[in-house]
Amino acid sequence: MALSTPPAIPAGTFAARPQPVLPAAGGLFLRPWAPCDAAVFFAAYADPEIRHWHTRQPASQEQVHEWFDQYRQAWARETGASWAVTRSDGEVLGRIAMGGLNLDDGVAGCAYWVLPAARGAGVASRALTGLSAWALGEGSDAVHSDGRHDMHLHARIRGDEQLA
Repeated sequence: MALSTPPAIPAGTFAARPQPVLPAAGGLFLRPWAPCDAAVFFAAYADPEIRHWHTRQPASQEQVHEWFDQYRQAWARETGASWAVTRSDGEVLGRIAMGGLNLDDGVAGCAYWVLPAARGAGVASRALTGLSAWALGEGSDAVHSDGRHDMHLHARIRGDEQLA
């Protein structure tokens, strides 16, 4: 079925450039997964909480490398993205992902996990805020037929920090 309006995000918006490294509050960064992260990624799934909330678990570090390849392919196909959440020194604290990306509607879901040692410090919320700021700003070329570019502001929660 043909769309009655142009896509909210034009095809090629993501695939035309490398997956970005994104800043988050408190000195955190979201960066694409690297091969050297396979051991910490695999070890994360030994945690019962991470296993409980994620339907898939890697069986080996080799499978983690396959998943990292799938993440790169998802970025190229513009269907999703996954980032390591790190400190400024590169230490991995968790994962955040954008999945089910639909460019026509300009929507995606998010998933995350945080390593046990990093829990309780706001890592997940800061990572999600950083990802949201990018997705609703630089990562979004959303243009609505009525000319409104601020559709995301209507869903904000009182007390949220203003996005720049």
